[in-house]
Amino acid sequence: MIANIQKKRIIEYLKEGKRFDGREPLETREIKIEENVSKNAEGSLSFLLGKTEIYVGVKMSVVEPYPDSPDEGTLSVNVELSPIADEEFELGPPKIEAIEMARVVDRGIRESGLIDFKKLCIKEGEKCWQINIDICAINNDGNLIDASSWASLIALFLTKLPKYDEEKGVIEKEKTNNPLPLNKELMVFNLTFYKIGDVFVIDPTKEEEEIADYRISFGIVDRDGEPIVSSIQKGREGEISIEELEEIFKAIKEKYKNLYSKIKDLI
Repeated sequence: MIANIQKKRIIEYLKEGKRFDGREPLETREIKIEENVSKNAEGSLSFLLGKTEIYVGVKMSVVEPYPDSPDEGTLSVNVELSPIADEEFELGPPKIEAIEMARVVDRGIRESGLIDFKKLCIKEGEKCWQINIDICAINNDGNLIDASSWASLIALFLTKLPKYDEEKGVIEKEKTNNPLPLNKELMVFNLTFYKIGDVFVIDPTKEEEEIADYRISFGIVDRDGEPIVSSIQKGREGEISIEELEEIFKAIKEKYKNLYSKIKDLI
């Protein structure tokens, strides 16, 4: 647990509009990526956000479609938080933090309309493509949720469909030049706000993240130059007021274009 004196200093700095690393409260850290880090994935990258680092791989498989959507493909997101990234993470089955993170990423992508799932159908009611997004944390210095969302988005745009032999029912190792069926105008990214004292911050360091009263994540889609919220997930026990939500929505409108442009440039 972070020391009380450190918590007090962080809160005092934020009241002055400062952060220990020199950023403003609503400013993100530098992003660096390296594409195609896995030979076995159809799309992959390493993603560095400040000192927070993750690997993302997209793997395609052929499965039976869900009964309620027999003419659509499917999406599965998995997050691995191991002691490699943070000594507080434990080995074994996914804990609640990893499950929640996977659901936030999944919901943001799914609800935005980014993926045209109907074009992933191979044979209605029998076979479809499943997009498997695997996220592995390498180093945790805060904001793994947004890092996972942004990296997953970029990985989807890097992904090429593998060849599939319908007669034999076998996915071949060779990739095609066919990208995933993505609605590029519905590019979605996650943005999480953390309430620390009386101030909201985005892209927190691990120290800032640990002392936050609550966090709230938004899946945001650009529609004709305006931000549209497609998904919301609140975390931690702190209460949020209507006034605070209004403050957050105002910040989204003011700040999203800059972040949207950063992610778009990386894609």
